[in-house]
Amino acid sequence: MQGSGRGEWPRAGIDNRAAGDTVKLRISQIALVVAGCMAPALGHATNGYFSHGYGIKAKGMAGVGIALPQDAMAAATNPAGMVFVGNRMDVGLDVFMPQREVEMGGMTFDGDGRNMFFVPDFGYNRMINPNLSLGVVVYGNGGMNTTYETSPFGMPGTAGVDLTQLFIAPTVAYKITPDHAVGVSLNLAHQRFSAYGLQPFAMLGLSSDPTKLTNNGEDSSSGWGVRVGWTGRMSDTLTLGATYQTKTKMSKFKEYAGLFADGGDFDIPANYGVGIAFKATPKLTVAADVQQIDYSGVGSVGNPMASPGRLGDPGAPGFGWRDMTVFKLGASYQYNEKLTLRGGFSTGRQPIPSSEVAFNILAPGVIENHLTLGGTWQLGGGKELSVAYMHGFKKTVSGSLPPFMGGGTADLRMSQNSLGVAFGWQF
Repeated sequence: MQGSGRGEWPRAGIDNRAAGDTVKLRISQIALVVAGCMAPALGHATNGYFSHGYGIKAKGMAGVGIALPQDAMAAATNPAGMVFVGNRMDVGLDVFMPQREVEMGGMTFDGDGRNMFFVPDFGYNRMINPNLSLGVVVYGNGGMNTTYETSPFGMPGTAGVDLTQLFIAPTVAYKITPDHAVGVSLNLAHQRFSAYGLQPFAMLGLSSDPTKLTNNGEDSSSGWGVRVGWTGRMSDTLTLGATYQTKTKMSKFKEYAGLFADGGDFDIPANYGVGIAFKATPKLTVAADVQQIDYSGVGSVGNPMASPGRLGDPGAPGFGWRDMTVFKLGASYQYNEKLTLRGGFSTGRQPIPSSEVAFNILAPGVIENHLTLGGTWQLGGGKELSVAYMHGFKKTVSGSLPPFMGGGTADLRMSQNSLGVAFGWQF
């Protein structure tokens, strides 16, 4: 936490009863925020199909935040950080602009029928007493989208998929000492999915239920999981953090039980990480995170295409994604009393092996490296405006196509940009 000496984490001396009433009122208003978040698409594939970060400040530092809570979005990365950000509310919007295509058979198929996505987020935190905070965050966890105006599967018409995931996470954090805290978030998750133009998979007898494979409109599923975390200040200049999110068990996509393994199962993978933040000078903070995403733990995502059975069967073929380890490095520099500048870089293991390119024509989440920039301007009266920019460097993954797709090779290619803004209010 920058700008504070040891033992100077934000404090709040308030009446517990009044605080409780206020928290209940605020949380009751979250339904309005959720409605606003559900309206736009949340497709946001950066680290596989997870976002590169949560909250505009963290996004300006390549997603770093496990040991560096900066705003009320901290719970999305590490719930323990909420007790160190004080009373505040943050509302943000990220405009995500991916470019994706596949080259096969001497032809290039553009998957950018839709190339702009709006990713909102909301965070609210309240100090019940100097050692206890209650809050909630609402955010798009990630997603994937392709819209091929010309189908790469040899059929007339369009083809593609659309997956969005929304998290609502009530959070409690508690200081077990003045410099160490633990926190827990209840992740209430909702996801939506649609697929179209996949009739060739049915015609080839590759689906266990061709009526539940494609062109069934938008289906949805819900579920829940837990994220826990710890944050500890080891000295005036060094802070450490750790966090773990369980696999989020989701109800099945019944309308796509002939596409996803295990009859439409599409859980959200477990993920975990550790972080460090170092205050190099009174104005400069350098921080780093290591994040692990267990894509292989979800059959529909991790099962290789060569798995036995037909699409939708137990243990059936999936996207064949590998677990992804992501390294994030960011810096924050307080230029003056009003302006803070940020930057960061992240790199991750390629989740899609060359042997799995065929099915991943639908989900070419091949980005490995991101560069980010950001800043915050203090407006006065506890109000601030933050911005963040991200560039995902173009990456190509090549591999062989199976005989039923005509053989040969395919090149999956993607690059990305995003630009976000957030308003923060400390009270």
